[in-house]
Amino acid sequence: MIATHPSGTLDQVVWIDLTDPTPEEAQRVREATGLRVPTQHEVSEIESTSRLGFENGTYYVSTPLLTRVDDHELELAPVGFVLSSRVLVTVRFASIGAFDDARLTCEKEGAKTAEEAFLRILESVVDRAADGLERAGGDCDTLSREAFRARESKSEDLRRALQRTGNIANRTSHIRDELLGVGRIASFVTESAQPGAPPIHAGRMKAVRNDIASLTEYETRLSGNVQFVLDATLGFINIEQNEIVKTLTIASVVGIPPVLVAGIYGMNFRVMPELSWSLGYPMALVLIVVSAIIPLVWFKKRGWM
Repeated sequence: MIATHPSGTLDQVVWIDLTDPTPEEAQRVREATGLRVPTQHEVSEIESTSRLGFENGTYYVSTPLLTRVDDHELELAPVGFVLSSRVLVTVRFASIGAFDDARLTCEKEGAKTAEEAFLRILESVVDRAADGLERAGGDCDTLSREAFRARESKSEDLRRALQRTGNIANRTSHIRDELLGVGRIASFVTESAQPGAPPIHAGRMKAVRNDIASLTEYETRLSGNVQFVLDATLGFINIEQNEIVKTLTIASVVGIPPVLVAGIYGMNFRVMPELSWSLGYPMALVLIVVSAIIPLVWFKKRGWM
């Protein structure tokens, strides 16, 4: 029997799932099970000694797991596990999709022990992490194709690509942290050899650890691909900026000779050779146009345009 939110008798349940519990709920579970219910501060500790503990035949472990903020954003939320031979108590402070999957699986297959519920949760976390990495890999491949097959990239397109790359990197980073935490729990529970510890199915725990190892390797390769796409996107942005700077430089250089000619013939000296010449004004206009064309021809010849 699984209690998602404690109600009724707790004597027969194998998994008590506390979501942002009140002090009254924590006290009730403590009286029914004899187990200490960790606080949010305790499950949020980041040092390994605080996340992995064993007291009176019970594992007290915690790790951050992924919770969905919206359709595109994920974040990590602390989760605590209290595993004894009779009951598993989980303490969380956000909605965790892996817990929903594990609960449905346990209810469907009829989980009869705390060990079974605990393993189902870890397996659900690993399955969801694998799905998340697969989606991130597909998104990264799509970005790579769009970046290198586009005939020309606009500033808005590059800005969106940079945003999408950052989102992928953020997701993979969170998944890596989640897998690292679950891997530490799996290693501690499997290898600690504590006297009087609850039994754990060695084969299934080994499969979880192997999956975590392979997913970690995949995440490392994926992070390299994401970094490559990020560098390529920044390179395209630099190229576009260089093109803009080059255009402005050419425009400023081309404008110098006409300004010089106009400045010379705009001086108000009394004696100027062309001042009383009837063709002086047309000649000045021609000089201005020719002085602008000559740099353009030179730039074109040099391949700068």
